[in-house]
Amino acid sequence: MSSPLKIGDPAPVFTAIAVGGKYGKGKSVSLQDFKNQTVILYFYPKDNTPGCTTQACSLRDHWKQFENKVELFGISIDSVPSHEKFINQYNLPFPLLTDESKALVHAYEVWVEKSMYGKKYWGTERSTFVIDPDQKIKAIFRKIKPGEQVKALLAVI
Repeated sequence: MSSPLKIGDPAPVFTAIAVGGKYGKGKSVSLQDFKNQTVILYFYPKDNTPGCTTQACSLRDHWKQFENKVELFGISIDSVPSHEKFINQYNLPFPLLTDESKALVHAYEVWVEKSMYGKKYWGTERSTFVIDPDQKIKAIFRKIKPGEQVKALLAVI
């Protein structure tokens, strides 16, 4: 097993479908498309759930502080239609990446065993990665609380 991702490591490369924002109904994007830019990848468990909605709406409400400074993507294993509904319902100005194959959640080591009411299951850990213009990991926020994300991100971008 490889060692966990840490600050300074090269960011795992990816290709995924981006939905919303400037990508509209969907366009394939890769990490390499954003060389010389700061990229924020925030992984969340599921569209239209309370914590994930709080997190997305907080980013939406502070969008002007991120817009034109970073490329920001929300990522879950939900489908393109699920993302479209979530974006439209909450007027999200930023794109979401679909990771139905779970390639990104595995690459960024956020597919973890969870427990609820004593039942164990696998799911996405709420985590955020800031990737610097050289495509190295600049910051990692694991298990971040939805309401604390904006402040943490603004401190590092």
